[in-house]
Amino acid sequence: MFETFEHTAFRLEVRDSYSPSYEREAYENFLANRTYDLSWMRDWLSMVREATSKGRVFARVRVVNMPMSDYNRWSYTLAHRNIAAGEDIRYLMRDVAQGVDLPNHDFWLFDSYKLLRMNFGEDDRFLGGELVDDDTEIVQHNRWRDTAQHYAIARDEFANEEQSERTERSRSSRRSR
Repeated sequence: MFETFEHTAFRLEVRDSYSPSYEREAYENFLANRTYDLSWMRDWLSMVREATSKGRVFARVRVVNMPMSDYNRWSYTLAHRNIAAGEDIRYLMRDVAQGVDLPNHDFWLFDSYKLLRMNFGEDDRFLGGELVDDDTEIVQHNRWRDTAQHYAIARDEFANEEQSERTERSRSSRRSR
């Protein structure tokens, strides 16, 4: 589906952690503050670059807690590479997502009519995707996509907002002493 979609590929990510085997070593090195190899990203970034150069859109919204989980910090660190390849990656605070009734499951929506609901095990490993062909469910996922994109903010704006929030919390705690 990534190679055959015509216009848009949208992903909603709602999990605090994912555990793909292909990035395990790099992720562990990130956590240990060591240098890490990202060669496993090359094919994905190349595919995104090629698709976006032809006018197709890759977009995703990541729903996160604050402070972010280790995995979400890792994804956030890598996101600038995806963005440079042409992906639109945005962030949405979990309380906002819950307030606008976004689902608590990941999905890909291709060209607004091909829905792939993603299934994960308790160990955060991807178990596979379920292609959904129910029109009502597809329309609902389109609404969720539109809502998520409306409320989410770009990665760099999110970084500035998070920093401002931390600064304000720090000031507040100093004033209360």
